[in-house]
Amino acid sequence: MTSELIAAAGAVHDDVVALRRAIHREPELDLDLPRTQGRVLDALAGLPLTVRTGEQLSSVVADLDGERPGPTVLLRADMDALPMPEDTGLDFASTVDGAMHACGHDAHSAMLVGAAQILAERRGELAGRVRLFFQPGEEGKAGATVALREGLLDATDGGEAVSYAFAVHQSPSQRRHTVATKAGPLMASVNDFRVTLRGRGGHASMPHFANDPIPVAAEVISALQTLVTRRIDAFEPAVVTVTQVRAGTTSNVIPEVVHLGGTIRTVSAATRERVTDGVRRVVTRIAAAHECEADVHITIGYPVTVNHAGPAAEVLDLAREIGDERAAVTMAAPVMGAEDFSYLLEKVPGAMAFLGTRPEGTSAAEAAPNHSNRMVLNEDALVTGVALYAGTALRRLAPAPA
Repeated sequence: MTSELIAAAGAVHDDVVALRRAIHREPELDLDLPRTQGRVLDALAGLPLTVRTGEQLSSVVADLDGERPGPTVLLRADMDALPMPEDTGLDFASTVDGAMHACGHDAHSAMLVGAAQILAERRGELAGRVRLFFQPGEEGKAGATVALREGLLDATDGGEAVSYAFAVHQSPSQRRHTVATKAGPLMASVNDFRVTLRGRGGHASMPHFANDPIPVAAEVISALQTLVTRRIDAFEPAVVTVTQVRAGTTSNVIPEVVHLGGTIRTVSAATRERVTDGVRRVVTRIAAAHECEADVHITIGYPVTVNHAGPAAEVLDLAREIGDERAAVTMAAPVMGAEDFSYLLEKVPGAMAFLGTRPEGTSAAEAAPNHSNRMVLNEDALVTGVALYAGTALRRLAPAPA
């Protein structure tokens, strides 16, 4: 199967690249992606699929039935871009101000379309149903939860409910054509925080007549780092990062208010709760010590993305078949980014894997990472991604021996 699968992925590669570039030129944000949805629908047209679109988000869900009954396997690709500028200089760079496909969702969608083309030609090898899920709103909008409410995993038209889910995420820092994953926690949970510190404003030359919240904010920021290094087990990953500090209007005015914002990343529910409680405690008690008021607002985001052990091992086995022993990389530790594919893996067994797309002649340290305004990926690696998507379905839905 493997050599034929690679050849089939190579045969659709030009179409995959063309679709990826078309999506890249016109990135769309959040849950409403009409142009991207339209391109995916056009690319799937003519295939033997039962297609439906989302009601509260512009998703595409397309079912491909094999020639024999069996379980339903879901393959997911996200479609949304990021609210940021692009500075790659590519001839197919974003034409939309303030939006860029800096995480490779354009490639994910194009690879899944390529896999659909291959699987449609091999329906005779499928005992069951492949559900192709093109998802908006992964970047912070929890599009997966909306799709779940709309019945993403439910049985339809005589088929079975989804019993397995798989997703690919490209990585421009990872060696090209490699597939990396692991059992257990793969990606972190995310909680975001917003803090308002309120003191008393005044003249900068007479701070004793005011109550300056800026040094309080500085103390809070330092103490949050100490919270992680001194209250959390060093072998239990946790990250607290302050990403926003806003205060003041001019050089001779002590402001009344400082606003802080940031993120909390952990890879277990217990550590997530402990760090979140710690952030609240540190902020409020430091503020109280300086006679300032503090308001801490925590937004609970995506849970930990947890790969199931069997599916993760199967992905690595398939990677070895598609490439070689060096193509399969068992990750030593989770990635501290977060993914809303986690919600699907809470419902059904499955796995996510990272596809190496590092540009040729670039080291891991030199490659612009995901979410960089200069992120580029090696499109040759998309062949491996297409084969990985298609191969997962073909292996999972292979008919039982007679």
